[in-house]
Amino acid sequence: MALLNRKTGFIGAGNMAEAFIGAITRSGIIASSKVFASDVNTERLSLLKKKYGISAINDNFKVFSMCDIVILAVKPQHIPAVLKQITSHEDYGIDGRKLIISIAAGITLEKIESILYSPLNKENIINLPIIRVMPNTPALVLSGMSGMAPNRHATSDDINVIRTILEAMGKVIEFEEKELDAVTALSGSGPAYIFYLVESMIQGGVNIGLDPYDATKLTIETIKGSVALLEEMNEAPELLRKRVTSPGGTTEAAFKVLEKKKVKEIIAEAIAAAARRSAELSR
Repeated sequence: MALLNRKTGFIGAGNMAEAFIGAITRSGIIASSKVFASDVNTERLSLLKKKYGISAINDNFKVFSMCDIVILAVKPQHIPAVLKQITSHEDYGIDGRKLIISIAAGITLEKIESILYSPLNKENIINLPIIRVMPNTPALVLSGMSGMAPNRHATSDDINVIRTILEAMGKVIEFEEKELDAVTALSGSGPAYIFYLVESMIQGGVNIGLDPYDATKLTIETIKGSVALLEEMNEAPELLRKRVTSPGGTTEAAFKVLEKKKVKEIIAEAIAAAARRSAELSR
């Protein structure tokens, strides 16, 4: 994996920032000596400093100004205030090229541009590309699925840089920004759907007499094995499902209930609701 010899700063040091920091430092993509983080929670900064050997600087502007790559990892509702704090600094400006990565759900490229670009001249704006990224929580265990959407100033090199970072903690697909609401609904929120399915399967096992520990183990290993089978066989899930569903058998009995309750339609409806909410948040 390519080594990125660039100072990388995190504004916000929560769980997703830690997923990034852990992935890039452990993989060797970026040396820990070149990673910086700021956060209002000084205990959190101290923890990350001790755990990953990064530099903790409780100064958003300093992190922004000194780094080549800046990852905005604060909560979406705090993004405008954080960016305005940076741009209102008397020394705000762009010296060279700086890549901005935002992982804040619902905060559009246009919104970020309206704050970061307004004090800058055209030449500086061109040298401040912005890429929106929608990661998900399995990135914490290097099994994430991310979608990214670059703005018009991002070059192929900029995109390759963030691709390298994201691939250190999972996989990534490039999208147009208008598709990110769907990405958010499917993969961003997706782990919660899977956890809900796991909860339901465990409860179902307990309801029919299994010990909770055994029901949990059976459920998790069954899901892991099913995903491995999907990847290994490279066949449509419908085909694999039908192979398990023998006429008159136990699986068919289960699916009669699922189809009667229109579970597939309900799941699709839930994902659509998540996409609508993502779009609402971006307005």
